[in-house]
Amino acid sequence: MKSYSAKNILNIALAGHSGAGKTSIAEAMLKLSGATDRLGKVDSGNTVCDYDPEEARRGVSISAAVAPLEWKGYKINLLDAPGLFDFAGAAAEAVRAADSVLIAVSGRDGVCVGTKKAVAAADSRGLAKAFFVNGLCDESARFYHVFEDLKASFGPAVCPVVVPYIQDGQANIYINLLEYKAYDYSNGAPVEVKMPDMGDHRLQGLRTAICEAVAETSDEMFEKYFSGQEFTPEEVIVGVSHGVKAGTIMPVFCGDALLMRGMEQFLDGIVWLLPSAAEKAAEIGTDVNDDPVELQVNEEAATAAICFKTIADPFVGKVSFLKCVSGKVEQDGILINMRTGGSEHIGKVVLMRGKKQEDMRVIPAGDIGAVLKLSGTATGDTLCAPARKVTLDGVDYPNAPLRMAILPKQKGEEDKIAQAIFRLMEEDPTIGYENNVETHEMVISGLGEQHLDVVLSKLQNRYGVEAVLKTPRVPYRETIRKTVKVQGRHKKQTGGHGQFGDVWIAFSPCDSKDMVFDEHVVGGSVPKGYFPAVEKGLRECISSGPLAGYPVVGLHATLYDGSYHPVDSSEMAFKTAASLAYKAGMPQADPVLLEPIGTLKATVPDGNMGDVMGAVNKRRGRVQGMEPAQTGYQTIEAEVPVSEMADFSTFLRQVTQGQGTYTFAFARYEQCPPQIAEKVIAAARQDG
Repeated sequence: MKSYSAKNILNIALAGHSGAGKTSIAEAMLKLSGATDRLGKVDSGNTVCDYDPEEARRGVSISAAVAPLEWKGYKINLLDAPGLFDFAGAAAEAVRAADSVLIAVSGRDGVCVGTKKAVAAADSRGLAKAFFVNGLCDESARFYHVFEDLKASFGPAVCPVVVPYIQDGQANIYINLLEYKAYDYSNGAPVEVKMPDMGDHRLQGLRTAICEAVAETSDEMFEKYFSGQEFTPEEVIVGVSHGVKAGTIMPVFCGDALLMRGMEQFLDGIVWLLPSAAEKAAEIGTDVNDDPVELQVNEEAATAAICFKTIADPFVGKVSFLKCVSGKVEQDGILINMRTGGSEHIGKVVLMRGKKQEDMRVIPAGDIGAVLKLSGTATGDTLCAPARKVTLDGVDYPNAPLRMAILPKQKGEEDKIAQAIFRLMEEDPTIGYENNVETHEMVISGLGEQHLDVVLSKLQNRYGVEAVLKTPRVPYRETIRKTVKVQGRHKKQTGGHGQFGDVWIAFSPCDSKDMVFDEHVVGGSVPKGYFPAVEKGLRECISSGPLAGYPVVGLHATLYDGSYHPVDSSEMAFKTAASLAYKAGMPQADPVLLEPIGTLKATVPDGNMGDVMGAVNKRRGRVQGMEPAQTGYQTIEAEVPVSEMADFSTFLRQVTQGQGTYTFAFARYEQCPPQIAEKVIAAARQDG
């Protein structure tokens, strides 16, 4: 592919609800432009963008794919994003590299949660937006119902550009309302035909929608329209063009990607309407003093590029996808990684189309490419010229709320699992991992059940290790509620020197998160040299409480008396005596089980407030308050036991159809209710 300047480059993320046909739209664009010689199909597992074996096997996109194509003097870097919410991290990567977002909408299902999320993602970065209503050759497709749904959801900024003429339930003719031309696809290739009679009512409604959108572009246009004056054809065309680039107009195209209908008009429309990299790819970064720095899309400026995606395949090697904002990324050049501070030698520079590579050598300002074997660069890193050190915004990944313990099917492969997960985390930063030393579990976190299921599949297929998931253990604690005084006496005769240690210790509750040790020995009944041994013996004991073997907190231990033998006493003897006092005293001190409590902040649609609050109460939670979030949403704040949150992620997604989000963070420990404590203690004793 030849090199293009930023004014002829379009970086477009293809997003939307799962099942709207994003990958099929990408295939149609690639085939029509000549970038591929065949039309791949998702069901056949042979599409350019769904090249990962997991995607082909499941028939869905799970990662962002880059697919460049050329159309009438423009290079379009298409970034195909997954629609499933479990892979929203990949969608965030695609949006980070894009200058505009093309939102696929099902001609049958209309506006869905994924549609709204795609619009919100574009708005969060100030990107231009366009809709493509897909699948109009399906008998159940209802374009005009979907169009009204779009206007109802996103307001007068929704502007029809290409619409179907439906006759006898068939959408064979597509009308460009700005050119006022009609094209018939009945015989495959489009043929321009006479404008059909759409009916005055429908045509007037579409023209009104266009004028309303143009009126939103400026105060002058708004006043002219609502004063009753007509827009000239030139004002409409210029207004739509400027409005789309400014983000105040969202054009609507339509067609059928599988049958290649409407795609020529669609490609013509996006290269005309959507902003180029020269118009939109400039960014504000920060220098080493955290002061803002404006970066223009200029090949002659100092280089600054963002790594927005990484592939870490054991066979292909590491591939870092870069968007060059200013300057140019050149093969054999040297750039600074602003996260590590180290230098990166730029090796082979390639253009990636799905999994296929093509030599590129240079990534100019505004363009997207990939660099092989950048060992020190991770997703979200900024690479820049040493002469101008600047950091760009990274990728805004969603929180991964679902936590599960992961363990190998075969014992002894724990290290192998950990190393493989670290490799997967390089290409999917939404995966979380920790080795919990308290519960002795490896814990993995993800965006949902399907996300973690893909992780398990990749562990097996890529790295040859099989693993299973289970609900992670809850890190309970134990404490006491009353004061007791007990003796710990260790005496043993072995023929030579014996062992003797004798202590009296008072155990009482306190507010400490650990054990507090004091000594109030009078008269030297226990020599000072043995005090550390007594404390050490107690600290070793508190790792296992008397009820279920959980660590003990809030314990005040006071050594106040004892005795010793001038020959047989030793540090070991007093350490053992302290442990005997602990074992004797703790069961008498009214021990109780403590459970961890976390702070839940769940943002949900207004209509789901009752369901979520009911679920919080059912999970023994306490609602602390509510406050408005974005329009139509409320944030519920509550305190909920950690043990009740294992399946909350799945519940919230189901009840809100994926619209709800939440965070959950540890707050403190509280006494566990007796009926719950009994079950936990019984389970611990059975396991032990």
